[in-house]
Amino acid sequence: MIERLQVSNLRNLTQVNLQSTVCNVVIGANGSGKTSLLEAIFLLSRGKSFRHHQPKRYIQHHQNHATVYAKLNDDRTLAIQKQADATTILRLNQATVYNQSILTEQLPTLLIDPSTMDMLEQGSASRRQLLDWLVFHMKQGFHPQWVAYQRLLKQRNSLLKKTRQLTQVQLAELKSWDKGLSNHAALIHHYREQVFTEWQPYFAKSVLQLLPSYAEKLSLSYNAGYDTNVALDVQLNERLEQDLQLGYTRIGNHRADIHVHWRSDNTVRSDDVIDSQATNTNTASSNHEVNAKLPTLKEQAANVLSRGEKKLLITALRLSQLPLLLNDNKYSASFANNSTSRATPVVLLDDITAELDDRAIGILLSTLAQLPCQVFMTSLTDDIVHLVNELWSKPRLFHVKQGQIWSVD
Repeated sequence: MIERLQVSNLRNLTQVNLQSTVCNVVIGANGSGKTSLLEAIFLLSRGKSFRHHQPKRYIQHHQNHATVYAKLNDDRTLAIQKQADATTILRLNQATVYNQSILTEQLPTLLIDPSTMDMLEQGSASRRQLLDWLVFHMKQGFHPQWVAYQRLLKQRNSLLKKTRQLTQVQLAELKSWDKGLSNHAALIHHYREQVFTEWQPYFAKSVLQLLPSYAEKLSLSYNAGYDTNVALDVQLNERLEQDLQLGYTRIGNHRADIHVHWRSDNTVRSDDVIDSQATNTNTASSNHEVNAKLPTLKEQAANVLSRGEKKLLITALRLSQLPLLLNDNKYSASFANNSTSRATPVVLLDDITAELDDRAIGILLSTLAQLPCQVFMTSLTDDIVHLVNELWSKPRLFHVKQGQIWSVD
């Protein structure tokens, strides 16, 4: 859990130094800097912003770098410095580290904000990242495989973009990369599939809370991005000509997706069904109403639900991840370097009162209050404070104005 947070030169946050607790509420007008505070925590954990990927877009004007530092409740310290040229300096316990995943393991963050409320209609990347966040924290072997796969994929796509006709040397090189991609892909799919299976009941429970009338109609499916019954390198070889023409690799782990389906069970009365039984009026059963079921129709939930219902569905997707992560034994074991310490997930809720109704907010916050996680939430007004005070013991309230943040005791 973050005990102290320092931010400098990130957007309008010139110098911020605050003491935080389990639940933290940040109140401020639009443009005051409250979302920038969540952005700073996300940057420390993920190495990137959820608003802009280019550091020069969030580094304060006329400054060379932005810095975020956190002291955790077990005295661990984490720091990141992003420079305008995208150079990054990372530190754990004052020692320089060279891999962002090290800080990500120490500070898992889950973001629920307005920008994520369109993930059902957007491309597959945001939904794939939703699954991979879980897999990263639950399966230790996943990240090295993912990094190696991405490196080979980048090399393959670079070659595909350069030429439409491969030399023998290039073809041999490509086949070697494809074999490596295939090996990594099989393991990545294995990890994803395991976690997805474990995730499903938690998602179902979350849907039952937030969308109870649709609980029997909504379901999740996982698409691996390729036919997992055939080795990926075999499929890549079969599609090589098309990939060369397009200049990129069309199948593989990088095309995986999570779909939310809507199941529609159609029934019709017997007197609407035309078959040979309709002429049999002398049988006893002909005097009774009989329902005939048509095949179940399955389509994307995004095509059926209203805007408000989609928000609740996306909230259910994210909310269901935390109990799974916290109940997973492998998650605790992944921090064996400090057996007495467990990385506390940090949940970032940005302006949730603008996206969810009072009932959904109550379910979301009451669920979070029962989990061993830290919460930072922002709001335009203090309307949410009374509910927070009911659910958490001694939450902290902050006000922010023009980049200045102060605690309200």
